[in-house]
Amino acid sequence: MTATDAIIEFASADHALPKQVRADTVRLLADTLAGGAAGAQSAEARKVRAAIGAFGSDPEARLLCGGEVPAVSAAFFNGFAIHCLEWDAVHEGAVVHALSVVTAAVMAQSDDNGGMDPEYVLRALAVGVDIASGLGIAATGPMSFFRPATAGVIGAALAAARLTDIPPEKYADVMGLAYSSASGTMQAHVEASIALPLQIANAARAAITAVRLVECGLDGPHDALEGPFGYAKLFEPLDLSRYTSDLGKVWRISEVAIKPFPSGRASHGALGELEQLYREGVRLPDIAKVELFAPPLIERLVGRPYKADMTAAYARLCLPILAPLMLRDGIIDPALFDSDALHAAELVELTPNVCVTLDGNPDGNAMAPQRLVLTTKAGETIERTISANLGSIANPMSAEQSAAKYALCRKLAGSEIDQRIFDDPLSYFANSL
Repeated sequence: MTATDAIIEFASADHALPKQVRADTVRLLADTLAGGAAGAQSAEARKVRAAIGAFGSDPEARLLCGGEVPAVSAAFFNGFAIHCLEWDAVHEGAVVHALSVVTAAVMAQSDDNGGMDPEYVLRALAVGVDIASGLGIAATGPMSFFRPATAGVIGAALAAARLTDIPPEKYADVMGLAYSSASGTMQAHVEASIALPLQIANAARAAITAVRLVECGLDGPHDALEGPFGYAKLFEPLDLSRYTSDLGKVWRISEVAIKPFPSGRASHGALGELEQLYREGVRLPDIAKVELFAPPLIERLVGRPYKADMTAAYARLCLPILAPLMLRDGIIDPALFDSDALHAAELVELTPNVCVTLDGNPDGNAMAPQRLVLTTKAGETIERTISANLGSIANPMSAEQSAAKYALCRKLAGSEIDQRIFDDPLSYFANSL
């Protein structure tokens, strides 16, 4: 059996989620919907909603901001909303926002069916996250394509297929058509472009489209991962045994980290320590310099310089502005990113002295360890070692931190949305009635 065959067999199998895996799936679903509901009300999401002609004819599926549109448009919008604030969960070892594409696609497919048994939908979500994460785990080099989208579309399409009558022997067609639509480049991250969440949106829409095409009788290439022009040849090199050796034994959704702050995950090692220092009484006016010694992925993703004309998408990926925000407020509030308040003089003063320095780590996918060094205006040094990012399995958020994130998401989402998103997320996700 090839690795591709093993993944397809896993995708179509009749799984029973272990108790802890089910609990982790529900927990991460709740986090994803909360962040998506907040993102759905952002200025950027309102533009996307206008672009897709929200509240159009023949509604089939729900938007996280309220209202209904055709399922493919719902998958597109909700995928964008989930990722646009950079608040969505991530499998750090895979470097994949594993729930973003999969949640948007599975919800749209469930809605298109008129709602489904919550347990069946949960199993589909866990399977899709597993496969999206697994392709990232199998990667043997740093990203050039945007892995959350390219791996995400394959996991999402196979997850959505589980909610249809597509027989197991057709799952190779689903994977092949999803692969044929895979796209997303790291150039969007280099430029901190809003194209990043649009790549998530495209992947969610492509996943639903692949399923519908197979339902209508179309086929796709069957060697999508390992073929001469497959994923492992064109997108990035893979050692699929790194994933398939534990396939079905280790559920990857239980390895996924929750993001405490609405900013690039690569900023969270530093921000988690700065939040703690704020709690200990360290404040922005006290600090002359912030230096983060970190692996190359951290420098690449959030080491970009402050710009006076930066967009909200850029600010979310800019440690030089995120660090002073945390030292001033003890929180990262995404509402500030679209206002002049982001450029307050006391924040901007520190930005030239916030830097990320490469620490010599040869691993192009590593997020830790890191070392944070603050120099005070009095000449004192504060140093912290970061062995794991806040929100990871090794460094989980406290109950207080989790409640604070949830409360801020609810505030940003507003009172007009379906409150089941926050009060009963599984019911909201699986049942459109």
